[in-house]
Amino acid sequence: MHDGRDALVVDPGDAAPVREALERAQLTLRSILVTHHHPDHVGGVAELVRATGATVWGPALEKMPVPVTPLRGGDTVQALGLAFEVIDVPGHTAGHIAFYCAAMDGAPLLFCGDTLFSGGCGRLFEGTPAQMHASLARLAALPGSTRVCCAHEYTLSNLAFARAVEPDNAALARYLDACRQLRAAGQPTLPSSIATEQAINPFLRTDQAAVARAAQTHDAGTVASDPVSVLASLRQWKNTFR
Repeated sequence: MHDGRDALVVDPGDAAPVREALERAQLTLRSILVTHHHPDHVGGVAELVRATGATVWGPALEKMPVPVTPLRGGDTVQALGLAFEVIDVPGHTAGHIAFYCAAMDGAPLLFCGDTLFSGGCGRLFEGTPAQMHASLARLAALPGSTRVCCAHEYTLSNLAFARAVEPDNAALARYLDACRQLRAAGQPTLPSSIATEQAINPFLRTDQAAVARAAQTHDAGTVASDPVSVLASLRQWKNTFR
């Protein structure tokens, strides 16, 4: 993200492509936003700071590779003339945060790291199903027009799982077809939107009867009336889904 002169980068796992992009566009990196501590999100931070002197903001509850301005839910980051609200979204990691801008080029924007993917959510490496459910509920409550900038292009594999959960979801079928066409043309499926994810993402639909039934069919121990139990079953199912 840039304004034609200064740039902001989110979760730079590798410094090289960032430096190449900066040089190509003749931009100065001013700000680095970090959602969580995993190497594929912070691997390039130290080199970028050495090369540019950029300011780094990151989660207060996680160990970062360089000193950062620590952030917790409710904090605000000012960068590129924009205000980013910090949202606590533990689950994938214990201290995971997300960045939400209410207005950027006419619409809200969300940098959600590995908490929410299009059609899916992150693995529970450090958090609990209850934490992930609460985190996803926070994100799902954002305006439907919010652009979802997740950190990985996992969409087609996530949608294959989503179809196994909800084979009769017509919105999901249409979205899968559109995403296949994008990927066939060499285009990304991202960003998605909160409204789209509410319609097609099983991890945001754990209160839907069809999703609960599918989770219970896969794991008879699932409590269909409990969205946290449904999410836990879905996440375990997705971990081994092929």
